[in-house]
Amino acid sequence: MAKVGFVGLGIMGAPMAGHLIDAGHTLYLYDIKPVSAELTGKGGVACANATEVAKNADIIIIMVPDTPHVGAALFGEGGIAAGLTPGKIVVDMSSIAPVETKEYAKKVNDLGCDYLDAPVSGGEVGAKAASLTIMVGGPDKAFETVKPLFEKMGKNITLVGGNGDGQTTKVANQIIVALTIQAVGEALLFASKAGADPAKVRQALMGGFANSRILEVHGERMVNRTFNPGFRIELHQKDLNLALNGARQLQMSLPATAIAQQLFSACAANGGAAWDHSALVKALEMMANHTVSPDA
Repeated sequence: MAKVGFVGLGIMGAPMAGHLIDAGHTLYLYDIKPVSAELTGKGGVACANATEVAKNADIIIIMVPDTPHVGAALFGEGGIAAGLTPGKIVVDMSSIAPVETKEYAKKVNDLGCDYLDAPVSGGEVGAKAASLTIMVGGPDKAFETVKPLFEKMGKNITLVGGNGDGQTTKVANQIIVALTIQAVGEALLFASKAGADPAKVRQALMGGFANSRILEVHGERMVNRTFNPGFRIELHQKDLNLALNGARQLQMSLPATAIAQQLFSACAANGGAAWDHSALVKALEMMANHTVSPDA
C-alpha cells in the first residue's frame, strides 16, 4: 500500500481521496479548508500544509481549480516542493494550462522527482462513482507506478504522451463537451419553439446517430430544468480560456469554441457562473425568448 498525499479536497478531490483510503492506502491530506471528519474518520491524516504532506508521502496528488492554484500548491509558502526528496512522484489531476504544466514538471524534475499531469473528465458524479476518465502525460515508469491509484479513481485511463499532453487532451475534451452542449441546447430549443415535446424529441434522438452522453444526461437537465452543478459554468469558462489562449499561441482559430465561451459568459452575466454547464442553454433561450421547458 502506497503512502499518498492529497492536496485539494473540494467537490472532486474529497471523493477521490476517499476511494484511495477505502482501498487501504495511507493518505496525508491538506486543503485550505479544514479536512472533513469523514476523511479523517476513515483514517486520513490531516496535515498543517502541503509541505508536510510531501514529506510524509511518496506520491503526492494535487486537485485544485486552476493554473495559479497548482503553482501555489507546488511552489508557494508551505508548498509541496519544499517537502520533496528525490524519487517521489507529483501527480497534478487539476485541469490547467499545458504550457505552465511543462514548466512545473521541469521544476519538479530538477528536484529529482517525476511529474505526471493527469486531468480528469466525469465531474462530481464520476469522482463519487470512481468512474473518471483520466488523461495522463509523463514518463512511462511513473505512470505504471501510479496506475493502481488511478484505477481506484477512474475507469478509462490513458497515457497520452509526455508532460503537458494530458492537459492538452483535457482541453480538447472540454472543447467537444462545450460544443455538444451547445448543439443539444440549440436542437431541443428549436424543437420546443416549433411546438414539439422536447422530452419526446430527446427520446427519439437518443435512438439515432445524434445520440451522445450529453444528449442523454444534459438534455434531460435542459428538459427537467435541473441546473444545480455537476460542473460549474465558471470552471468550463476557465477550460475554454485555456483552449482559446492556446489557439492564439498556436496561431489558429477555434471559432465555435469562442461562440460557446460567449454563451457561457452571457449566463455568468445573468448570475449563472455557478450553474451547471448544461445551463448554457439558458443563453440560447434568452435570445429566442423561449425556454425548452417551463421553469419549475
